[in-house]
Amino acid sequence: MPAFEYTALDRSGRQQRGVIDAESLAEARRKLRATRVHVLSVDAGPEEAQGPTPLAGRRISFRRIRSSDVSAATRQLAMLMNAGIALVPALGALQEQLGRHPLGQVIARVRDRVNEGMSLTKALEEHPKVFSEVFVSMVSAGEASGELENVLVRLADVSEKRVRLANKVRASLAYPAFMSLVGTGVILFLLTYVIPSISKLFHDMHRALPWPTVTLIAVSDFVKAWFWAIAGAVAGAIILFRIWLATPPGRLMWDRITLRLPLFGDLFRKVAISRFARTLGTLMASGVSILDALEIVKRVVGNAALSHALDQIKESVRHGDSITNPLRRSGVFPPIVCHMVGSGERGGNIEEGLLKVAEVYDNEVESSVTTLTSLLEPIMILALGAVVGFIVLAILLPIFEINQAIQ
Repeated sequence: MPAFEYTALDRSGRQQRGVIDAESLAEARRKLRATRVHVLSVDAGPEEAQGPTPLAGRRISFRRIRSSDVSAATRQLAMLMNAGIALVPALGALQEQLGRHPLGQVIARVRDRVNEGMSLTKALEEHPKVFSEVFVSMVSAGEASGELENVLVRLADVSEKRVRLANKVRASLAYPAFMSLVGTGVILFLLTYVIPSISKLFHDMHRALPWPTVTLIAVSDFVKAWFWAIAGAVAGAIILFRIWLATPPGRLMWDRITLRLPLFGDLFRKVAISRFARTLGTLMASGVSILDALEIVKRVVGNAALSHALDQIKESVRHGDSITNPLRRSGVFPPIVCHMVGSGERGGNIEEGLLKVAEVYDNEVESSVTTLTSLLEPIMILALGAVVGFIVLAILLPIFEINQAIQ
């Protein structure tokens, strides 16, 4: 359905801007008048004004909407509602605050749906690329319990912590990734452009070359002669790997492998357990039943090995078992997690136990990232230094031999 941008005055005379869906400009005006606002202008949205394109759909592009944007908007909506503002006016104020940001257009559509009588949960479900299943489930529980404001605050807290942790991990690993990319580029440049020109000089000398030089020239000739074949093989391997990874058995096997990787495996496990504990604890604290919460966590935990274990845990809980026993039997979760969850379960406050687990593992992830970064940087510098040193040695050895022969 086409979207139209409008400017109107509400009952208090305050100007507001937004986006409304309608089949035509006239219908858009009728919809706006039905909301009892004074319409100042209605114009076709940017996509409709430019006309349809082969890549354009009827939905808004969500590529520019980040998790941090949704987190900040959730916090602002919670503040507005805690200030006593009703849901629809609060959504309108939030949309006005966001302006022409893509998330502002989404909020405008959500507000219009809620204004038409739809629940907030159903309105959010229309935008699955923006609002995750966890987000929608918590809002649904908040609406059912009448504690939507508190649930929104909890959602904002969870989203902000998740975004903060992800940013720390990315920032810590950005430098090693950049170093490896630059180092690979430099080595390829030396092998394909520098070494071939020098090797011609060595061949013209008609002298026996030392084995490092012979090895380097052979590697350079191979890379230069088969560069496109190597690049094609690497690209094909990546494509085949992604196809294999898209299959359930492949994903399960790969996620089990990642949990056993040296250096990185422990970090991946801690991140997944932190996400599991925080998401499950937050859902249960918001009023979602444990079986529904386990089903949601199973789909969003981000690791197929943990998802498989959670599937078995859910079945055990469904048949009357406590959550602690299947957690321990799964063999995926460390003993400290089982003990902390068990302590919370015995005290009748399992949500608090899960959130404590999440806090502990968030701190451990930050510590592990710092340690991993401090280890990776010298290892990469040594590895790149060794490769470049071998290349320099292979080039200089024949020159030294020639100088000694001349003397």
